[in-house]
Amino acid sequence: MSLGKSGPKFWLTIVLAIFGIAAVVFYFSGNKAQTQAVTSKVSFGDFYINVTTSGELEAANSENILGPPNLREVRIWQVQISDIIAEGTIVDSGQYVATLDRTEITNRMKDLEGEVEKLESQFIKTRLDTSMDMRAAREELINLKYALEERQITVEQSIYEPPATQRQAKIDLEKAQRAFEQAEKNFKLRSAKNSANMQEVAVSYSQAQRRLEQIKDVLQGFTVKAPKAGMVIYKRNWDGSKIGIGSTMSSWDNVVATLPNLDKMISRTYVNEIDISKVKTGQKVEVGVDAFPDRKYTGEVTEVANIGEQMRNSNAKVFEVKIKVNEYDSILRPAMTTKNIINTLVIPQVLYVPIESVHTTDSISFVYKANGQYKQQITTGATNENQIVVSSGLIEDDEVYLSPPENAGTWKLRTL
Repeated sequence: MSLGKSGPKFWLTIVLAIFGIAAVVFYFSGNKAQTQAVTSKVSFGDFYINVTTSGELEAANSENILGPPNLREVRIWQVQISDIIAEGTIVDSGQYVATLDRTEITNRMKDLEGEVEKLESQFIKTRLDTSMDMRAAREELINLKYALEERQITVEQSIYEPPATQRQAKIDLEKAQRAFEQAEKNFKLRSAKNSANMQEVAVSYSQAQRRLEQIKDVLQGFTVKAPKAGMVIYKRNWDGSKIGIGSTMSSWDNVVATLPNLDKMISRTYVNEIDISKVKTGQKVEVGVDAFPDRKYTGEVTEVANIGEQMRNSNAKVFEVKIKVNEYDSILRPAMTTKNIINTLVIPQVLYVPIESVHTTDSISFVYKANGQYKQQITTGATNENQIVVSSGLIEDDEVYLSPPENAGTWKLRTL
């Protein structure tokens, strides 16, 4: 009775164990088959050695939108941008672009207006004082002239007087003559002095007026307008950041934004110091735009920097490279990210395999051949990012493993 009850359970356990073993065998045999299936055929054709970089589109030519040109002449060294239209806005010639903060220049203009009023009052006062002083000097000179004439008459009338009286009259005449001559000299000196004072005050007044007019002219430039029609693109600082509301514009570099010529675009990119020796001007480039992955363009390297620069937050050195985009496309805009594949070298009609399929032991390079199951020694040549040239040891359509297959340690090596 008890054997009858335990019999079905026993057979159910046996069946489940068989299914479990079969599943494990199937799983591992599947993995084995999958591992063995990771192979690649030897390719034949042109071998391309490329350098791939990311870049950023910008116009080959552009016109700057400038702020006031004479800020340093009015002793203003930097100005904050208080408002600017959105980047990418299409503007016509003379249309509003930005407004600069007027606080500092307005305060300076008020100070100058006060200085001009003060100098104007000083100019008027000096002119009145000079007029009064010269009038008094002229009156004094006229009176001395009359006195001189009186002494002359006295001398003429003294001819009938005693000699002492005649002598006294002549002495008085000589004194009057000297007084008149001295007064004439003093008048000339006074006139020259007053003219110099007037000129000094007039020059100061005129200079202050010119400074005030100059600062008013500069103030008009605080409303920035487009010099011609185009698309507004924000200017970039040395660190790559864009100028916008709240940014500071230097008086040494008064560019607020640019109007790019979108007919001719370039991709500005940076190549690391390991690959820069491969890049030369004139090399062909395949240019892709991240925003439109289905669009492809051709390009050409036009400029390679001679001096490297340090990447921010990194010890890596990079060299700036400029790539001209040959085609025009209305969808291309400055600041779009590009993928640039620079074709640095083409080796015609050679055999090549994936890099990961090539292994090295004791300075011998070899591959695991799927057709024959042995290790085949090869000689290699140039490499690119994914493939390596095979000079000898393989033929076209040979099949090689990308990674060592199972029991690869037992495979024999065939040398060249």
